Amino acid sequence: MQVPDWEDIRQAAKRIAPFVKRTPVFTSETLNRLTGAHLFFKCENFQKVGAFKFRGACNAVFSLNDSEARKGVCTHSSGNHAAALSLAARLRGIPAYVVMPENSPRVKVDAVQHYGGQITFCAPTLTAREQTLQKIQQQTGAVFIHPYNNFLVVAGQGTVALEFLEAIPDLDILLAPVGGGGLMSGTCLAASVLRPDIQLIGAEPAAADDACRSLQTGKIIPPENPRTIADGLRTSLCPLTFQVLQQHLDSILTVSEEGIVQAMRLIWERMKIVVEPSAAVPFAAVLEHKNRFRNRRVGIILSGGNVDLDRLPWFSPAPDARN
Repeated sequence: MQVPDWEDIRQAAKRIAPFVKRTPVFTSETLNRLTGAHLFFKCENFQKVGAFKFRGACNAVFSLNDSEARKGVCTHSSGNHAAALSLAARLRGIPAYVVMPENSPRVKVDAVQHYGGQITFCAPTLTAREQTLQKIQQQTGAVFIHPYNNFLVVAGQGTVALEFLEAIPDLDILLAPVGGGGLMSGTCLAASVLRPDIQLIGAEPAAADDACRSLQTGKIIPPENPRTIADGLRTSLCPLTFQVLQQHLDSILTVSEEGIVQAMRLIWERMKIVVEPSAAVPFAAVLEHKNRFRNRRVGIILSGGNVDLDRLPWFSPAPDARN
């Protein structure tokens, strides 16, 4: 399978520059003292649609030729990719057809509708999502843009690390969350060129550790009804991302549900910024594996900030997997 290279990521950065935000890098002396590390947070929660996903979606949509784009784009997604593709399509002036599970969070349904995506609801199973999408493709001729098993999407996600290392070039370690692996793959591909000596570490909920187990066994292990508050990380690796992570990733660290909530709350309270549970997972890894990061310069990608404010996890008796 063809994998994006450095030139593909550079071209993606040029292509999406008129549309994406160059997100800031924040630090916190309080969190540095707490962990014993020098932490740098790349704030993709400030990206358009509130997540890094806009980069990959934008690169994919604006790479289409006029003939391909005319009939629109489509995807199945319960989260940030759906909103990202809807906005990218609106900016290009083409339709976006989005298949969403009927139990998708209301805040994410509202976001897709706000950005102009045309939603079709389906049963909350992968089979139902794929079958519904296939019908829409047959009816519309729209181009399917997968959330992460897509060359152009992964190249677009690689622009996060490109910006990060331009801003803070002397990082020792770079951390990102792992769900389907699009962000982590793009991070690996960019960082391995810009900083061949940097340590690349993924972070994953212990309750949804399929990527960790996949890399340990050498084959993709699909998740089995993962019950984690980090809803953006319940997806499985795909052939493209698995190939990249096998080649470049140093390790994946897993974290507890309680650790995710603690990390999320610390970021809210100490840094005064809103992040979603999935975005807090890499910081949770630093908190739960402090010796691994002590006295190191650590880059953490905060992947998104789309949170249902009526269901904040510290108001629940225990973390759960409610949608």
